[in-house]
Amino acid sequence: MDYLEYYGLKEHPFSNIVDNRFYYNSSQHENALLKLKYAIDTRKGLAVVIGDIGSGKTTIARRLLEQLDEEKYEAALLVVIHSSVTSEWLFRKFAMQLGVTDVKGDKVELLSQIYKRLYEINKEGKRAVVMIDEVQMLNSKEIMEEFRGLLNMELPDGKMVNFILFGLPDFEDVLSLDEPLKQRVAIKIWLKAFSESDTRDYIHHRLDVAECEKEIFPEESIKLIYQYSHGLPRLINTICDNALLEGYLYKKNIIDDLTLKTVAVDLGLDNRGE
Repeated sequence: MDYLEYYGLKEHPFSNIVDNRFYYNSSQHENALLKLKYAIDTRKGLAVVIGDIGSGKTTIARRLLEQLDEEKYEAALLVVIHSSVTSEWLFRKFAMQLGVTDVKGDKVELLSQIYKRLYEINKEGKRAVVMIDEVQMLNSKEIMEEFRGLLNMELPDGKMVNFILFGLPDFEDVLSLDEPLKQRVAIKIWLKAFSESDTRDYIHHRLDVAECEKEIFPEESIKLIYQYSHGLPRLINTICDNALLEGYLYKKNIIDDLTLKTVAVDLGLDNRGE
């Protein structure tokens, strides 16, 4: 037996793996998606989503990608995994994701290929969308200038490509490396942590998806989870997952304050509840 069977759950409700079945459509997430869709459909060119670690940026990126109909949009999602990325590497990734065949190594030829492919996409009546997650790692003035160059590719009704950049708050400093690019940001969205009410609804939503039929987290426990997590979805997941495991090990039918305080100490979050 594990905690799934003990609490009557069909699956783990608080995994931090992005799974759209567990997506919680908070008001700010809904508004963010509507704004991003507007930016794409009106060919604004550049939109930015900024938030702290664990605030749900990647979740929104994946959700948006899922919502973009392949018949109407040519969309790609790139995740920057290290800070030594060059503009040439980035452009090759753009080209491949947008469907360029026989990608060239020479930068001038590569830009020509990207331009031709973007023209084809727009001629087909589609919108080209490139989303980049963890973009604060592209801490390079050269790359910011290259983004600006791509945004100069226009049609009479707007930009040929829409960039949506997701990053931590220090991405503001990266944008400032190229002031003209910063001024081209058409839409900027700041993701905030959940309120206590959102935290409660978020926990209940994920438990419902996992087909939970019991009240495992009473009101007082949810208040404590909010205090320890500061409303950050990733931390809420981590706390709840650990609490369910702890509760199972000590055969508790509900997650009480003592269980949560034990988990908070183990995770180094105990000072958040003060």
